[in-house]
Amino acid sequence: MAGWNLDPAYSALARDFGTLDAVFALKGEHLTRDPLSEVIRVQREGVNYYVKRYTGAGKGLRRYLGRPRVKSEWQNLKRFAKWGIPTADVVAWGLERKGLAYARGAMITRELPNTRDLSELADNNDPLLKDRRWVDGVSRQLARYTKTMHDHRFTHNDLKWRNLLIDDQAQLYLIDCPNGDFWRGFWLKYRITKDLACLDKVAKYHLSATQRLRFYFQYTGRTTLTGADKERVRHIVRFFEGRE
Repeated sequence: MAGWNLDPAYSALARDFGTLDAVFALKGEHLTRDPLSEVIRVQREGVNYYVKRYTGAGKGLRRYLGRPRVKSEWQNLKRFAKWGIPTADVVAWGLERKGLAYARGAMITRELPNTRDLSELADNNDPLLKDRRWVDGVSRQLARYTKTMHDHRFTHNDLKWRNLLIDDQAQLYLIDCPNGDFWRGFWLKYRITKDLACLDKVAKYHLSATQRLRFYFQYTGRTTLTGADKERVRHIVRFFEGRE
């Protein structure tokens, strides 16, 4: 049984994106591939689309239990859009089951034009990272979007610079969130710290201590550190010690 959805705004692309069979028949530029999934890029009417196709959910009980990864991907991007967090448009999405077992699934997103991920800027020591005004503008956006997620008791769980896109107008976008989920209690606190530590893992090499602390203040909405803040900051800084 297949469940497939095409956003009505993209109904003109129904021939290529209108069914799961059509999506799995698409030919395009291969970008990534692993044992369970692949990503290709296709262009229609001058617009690039990213097609992520899953042909498995893992071995054994993973085919039957839990939420398929592709479903997590489209649901989380849709949550971002609902919460006012800029992200890629989800054009089409769905999956197919054989009996109770997951068989295959796919998601199509529209390209965010004129964007680069922040890890690319870091790898190339881009001059923008030395522009204090530019950094502050991006930092404020990132702090607001991260706080919005966390206020919903949701964490990204892979909040790395490579999953943050910036366009030529300095607009920030959050993408690729298949591992994001809702938490409570201790686990929420721990996962929030992990999100912040993922961001700081690269930031410590490219931003000043003042800029990193300013981001934390933008995130909390405070101008001084409480005792709990100091404890969290220590945990953030040490989170990946021995694992880099």
